[in-house]
Amino acid sequence: MTAPPDDCLARNDWICGAYLTSRRGILWDAVLQHLQLTAVAVLIGLALAVPLAVVARRWRWASAPVLGSTTVLYAIPSLAMFSLLLPVYGLSASLVVAGLVLYSLTLLVRNILAGLRAVPEETRQAARGMGYGPVRLLLAVEMPLALPATMAGLRIATVSAVSLVTIGAIVGHGGLGNLIYAGMNTFFKAQVLTASALCVIIAILADLLLLALQRLLTPWTRRPGERSA
Repeated sequence: MTAPPDDCLARNDWICGAYLTSRRGILWDAVLQHLQLTAVAVLIGLALAVPLAVVARRWRWASAPVLGSTTVLYAIPSLAMFSLLLPVYGLSASLVVAGLVLYSLTLLVRNILAGLRAVPEETRQAARGMGYGPVRLLLAVEMPLALPATMAGLRIATVSAVSLVTIGAIVGHGGLGNLIYAGMNTFFKAQVLTASALCVIIAILADLLLLALQRLLTPWTRRPGERSA
């Protein structure tokens, strides 16, 4: 018996509205897991990258070890990274988060450090002349001026994390990656295409959201016409 012409699930079409309506709950859960893993990993990575970049900026001898170690981490293939972390975290979501955090450090540390190094020395001297101590100088002068470079690194790290989360499907915590891998194993076309498209949409929306946040936090980087708009 052949499938009815209007049954896209039975025909196993790539584009199928029936898949969206019948698997709405499954898709929503996968999207939420994908967003949660990405957000937690990037925020932890940012919390670690800031002090590492500050240390590398303050003490020149620390720059090479910090940049070198984070670069080596980024060069490790994702499957190998997860395998190395497996004895520590087991088959858990923490394993995926830890891997994503390590990958994000390279992008975040380099950009934050570049932003800190780009702060003009005369600006630092002026702040010290006004009585700014090291901590106040960092928080009130250096970090705000390094914000454009920091946000650029954050955008790249976030988009990369959205992509790498899918690899977590090998341990059952891959968000939309779980659906992609399951769909590939069963050649379920609609599931593969829908989950992949949602990954792309999440990456684009996350990048646009961070870009908007960057423009909001750094009004001095806009052109005069844009500031008055």
